Amino acid sequence: MTEPTWLTAARAKLGVRETPGPANNPTIMGWAKALGTKVLGMVFNADSVPWCGLFAAKCVTEAGLTPPPIAVRAKAWATWGKPIAVDVLAPGAVLVFEREGGGHVGFYVGEDDTAYWVLGGNQSDAVTVTRIAKNRCVARRWPAGLPVIGKPVRLSASGSPLSRNEA
Repeated sequence: MTEPTWLTAARAKLGVRETPGPANNPTIMGWAKALGTKVLGMVFNADSVPWCGLFAAKCVTEAGLTPPPIAVRAKAWATWGKPIAVDVLAPGAVLVFEREGGGHVGFYVGEDDTAYWVLGGNQSDAVTVTRIAKNRCVARRWPAGLPVIGKPVRLSASGSPLSRNEA
């Protein structure tokens, strides 16, 4: 079974990370420059600014899809596309989470009993796969007009830590 093109684009970016200190990672800043303020909804001028929405926008744009207005804001993704039910989640579904100080957005790659496994940007300052508690999820979305590819993926939580804050 093939996965959605935006998830393939996301996997290709695994390991990209912020540059510590006042410098910026040119890859992340290149994503912002390529998308521009019209897509992002604001000037994005430092990789220390939360960039999970930038990452998601870059991936869906590479797949030929249009991100939501003000795509840099994680919670803007909560109304993007169409809702997808919990029991039919598939790899690539967009998940939006609550967190202290804002939200977080990333792509579903699997789940265990208590957490979603999320491929996202700005997770420990990098593009990673991390576990985020299901009870923090406020929206599950799929691109409008596209059929859902795949089905829920069950993973084992054994020893994998739960993310507490994706900022």
